[in-house]
Amino acid sequence: GVEVGPQPHGVARADILDKMRKIVKHGLDFVQLFNEGKEFPPCTIEVFKIMEKVDYPRNKNGEIIAIIHPKLQDQDWQPLNNGDPLFLTLDGEVIPYQGNCTVYPTFINEAAYYEKKQAFVKTERIKLTAKHLRSSVS
Repeated sequence: GVEVGPQPHGVARADILDKMRKIVKHGLDFVQLFNEGKEFPPCTIEVFKIMEKVDYPRNKNGEIIAIIHPKLQDQDWQPLNNGDPLFLTLDGEVIPYQGNCTVYPTFINEAAYYEKKQAFVKTERIKLTAKHLRSSVS
């Protein structure tokens, strides 16, 4: 499957549709070249590995008591360091990120995840290395 976004539920956006078409085309081009026996050289790529899902701060009744801090909003895939603003309480108190390493949050404040008790997902940036690839079918 391919998910390209974000976009609100029930909304068709031309720019997102165009990105999805390009991704599918690249995937199909790869399959065709692989099936034709093309050899792909070794490569390294940076990816983001999910570490954990982070919920909103809640009171003893399970009610959300803070929102995503404005400096974090719309900053998906950007570094979040110890001490950076994370949440903002309804009283105006800043709750900072407290972590021992830089993380890269994503799915920040997505409406579809409120019911799943997820404010964002913490990811870490890692490098994956792939060996050369070639079809064994002639």
